[in-house]
Amino acid sequence: MPISSIEDKKRLVRRLAGSGRGFAEQYGFQVTNNPSSLFQLLYLSLLLSRRGDFRRAVESAQALRDTGWDSAARLARSLHESRVRVLRDAGQRGDVDALANMLGDLARTVVDEYRGDLRRLRGKAHYDPRVERKLLAELPGVDGQVVELFLREAQVLWREVAPVADRRALAAARRLGLGRSAGELAGLAGSGESERFAWLVGALARVDLEKRYAEVMS
Repeated sequence: MPISSIEDKKRLVRRLAGSGRGFAEQYGFQVTNNPSSLFQLLYLSLLLSRRGDFRRAVESAQALRDTGWDSAARLARSLHESRVRVLRDAGQRGDVDALANMLGDLARTVVDEYRGDLRRLRGKAHYDPRVERKLLAELPGVDGQVVELFLREAQVLWREVAPVADRRALAAARRLGLGRSAGELAGLAGSGESERFAWLVGALARVDLEKRYAEVMS
């Protein structure tokens, strides 16, 4: 049963936000303000946006990184056939050729437009969240869902975009009785607590994806 009292909600928020560092870092992707980390968050987000088991998406992103394609420049220099092989070995199904093409196009565009550094995209947008979203959505393979997943993680660094909660985080928040919007969750996390909010929504997304509702409510 969803919780209803404000104190119980805040207690659960503190527990969720304190249980780890959001979503990406729980799976080995650092959320730090450098070009490699930001690009890894972007291709993790792209893979997570696809249908199928989220673990396959995480494992594919880990495989790309562990192959040495941990930056836009390195992925841009990779061979299409090599990307296909790595993605297939990581469990990707369906049109893997198209996915490999998309990842290559994404890397080359980030290199060509922003010299491999998504912080330059942020600078081009003059820290305007609306423009940041627009520029991100212009990248190959990046749609609105990918933007939300990326900003869910990056908001701890790009604080102007906060609060961002993707559909998975909001689904968990509704089911747990914590609220129905990013604004409501931000209110529970506390004003000025952008880092806590980022860890909270990442934890909520994990609860939904991992189906851990009973554990959280126990």
